[in-house]
Amino acid sequence: MYAYTMNMSFGTKIRQLREAKNLSLRDFAKKLGDISPAHISDIELGKRFPSEQLLEKIALLLDIAIDELQEYDSRPPIDEIRKLVQADSAYGFALRKLVSSRVTPDDILELLEKKQTGDQ
Repeated sequence: MYAYTMNMSFGTKIRQLREAKNLSLRDFAKKLGDISPAHISDIELGKRFPSEQLLEKIALLLDIAIDELQEYDSRPPIDEIRKLVQADSAYGFALRKLVSSRVTPDDILELLEKKQTGDQ
């Protein structure tokens, strides 16, 4: 699940949890292992995203479930999208139409919510 409408970013959530544990960037990086404070800073600023292995370490150190932390990751699921398009070219066509239209992410989420609740 991807939380496109959340106000807090992935990096901001990590920083918030780190600070709640009174860990400096330097201490946090040291506890994570072979990671520089600059790397952690880049993650918190949204310039980088952690590997799956680093994400597991971060979640463990911050006492948060990986799934809960991933709810703040707003990156599109590229691999999932690629698989859908390869399996059914109609997805590719629909995505190209979507990109060229003036549909906003909120419009898409609203449409999906209506579809899930059965409203039309």
